[in-house]
Amino acid sequence: MHRFTIPAIVLHWLIAILIAAAFALGVTMVDIPGITPTKLKYFSWHKWLGVTVLGLACVRLLWRLTHAAPAYPVDMPAWQQKAAHGLHALIYFLIFAVPVSGYFYSLAAGVPVVYLGIWPMPVLIEADQQLKPVLKQLHYVLNTVLLACIVAHVLAALKHHFIDRDGVLKRMLPGRSS
Repeated sequence: MHRFTIPAIVLHWLIAILIAAAFALGVTMVDIPGITPTKLKYFSWHKWLGVTVLGLACVRLLWRLTHAAPAYPVDMPAWQQKAAHGLHALIYFLIFAVPVSGYFYSLAAGVPVVYLGIWPMPVLIEADQQLKPVLKQLHYVLNTVLLACIVAHVLAALKHHFIDRDGVLKRMLPGRSS
């Protein structure tokens, strides 16, 4: 069975780790009452992770558009292949939509994003107290959908590995030969 390319594998796992970190940080920071130095630091880190994920997602999409994914096993049912394609497309969309919605939410709240505390990101919209709750809710919903998609993705990969034993998961595991 053919494997994904090394850059595709590295980008996949790096983005997955960064999304997990951003999600965990997001859940943690919103539970801190009031405005504290720790909460503000976590918000900054969360934004930096989002900008990093967005940048890496751009690289990953360019790589994916120029490098075909390995074929699924020939005995994999067509409906599973279609479901996998659909889920991957939705995950790709969400990997872009979640950080973009968070970015616009921050701007609508009147809080500019300064990447790594050094580089100010462009202010594309002015503060807007009416748009702020809409973007906050959108960011939350997109994150919830992304989490559900990731759970489905992981469960499908584990099903292919432990039940079907068809090598689908091994195509994306680092350090494994085919």
